Amino acid sequence: MNPLDTVFWLLNFPAAHGYAMVFIAGFSILGLFAMSTAGGVVRRTASLRSVREREGLAVAEARPRGEVGGRILRIVFRVLAFLMLANLVIGILSLTGVPLTRAYIYENGVPTTGTKDGDWVTFTTSSGVEYTIESNFFTPAVYPDRDAYLSGEQVVVRYLPGHPQAFVIDSTQGPR
Repeated sequence: MNPLDTVFWLLNFPAAHGYAMVFIAGFSILGLFAMSTAGGVVRRTASLRSVREREGLAVAEARPRGEVGGRILRIVFRVLAFLMLANLVIGILSLTGVPLTRAYIYENGVPTTGTKDGDWVTFTTSSGVEYTIESNFFTPAVYPDRDAYLSGEQVVVRYLPGHPQAFVIDSTQGPR
């Protein structure tokens, strides 16, 4: 399995689901960034703890609990927020017609004949496994001419050998 194929397979998911990805990422980024900056709450709690200790209302702890776990959690939320931001950018570019992953799949993909039924494409790989995958209206899996009208239900599909879920419909040729 080619590592570059795996990278493009992972990038292809937000590109193939651009409309949904824009809404999911758009609504989740703000919350993820807010969770990643929750350090202010910990600092306020630490100052409240010091006031209580000074007034004799609380027992002084040797080490404040939760600081390490809180830092790790904030780092995790920051990483997730930046991943969702990247998915948002990929989704927007895909909706505007930029072929982020389509050109690579087209150049390195294995051609086969498939059928198109509405928004669904069915094809069989060289290993004999049949796949039925969505190619929706907003981010169609068609390359090089994204706006090509595909008449009939027979199409030529190019897929990555190690990751058949990453595919494009070849708009330059008809079925073989």
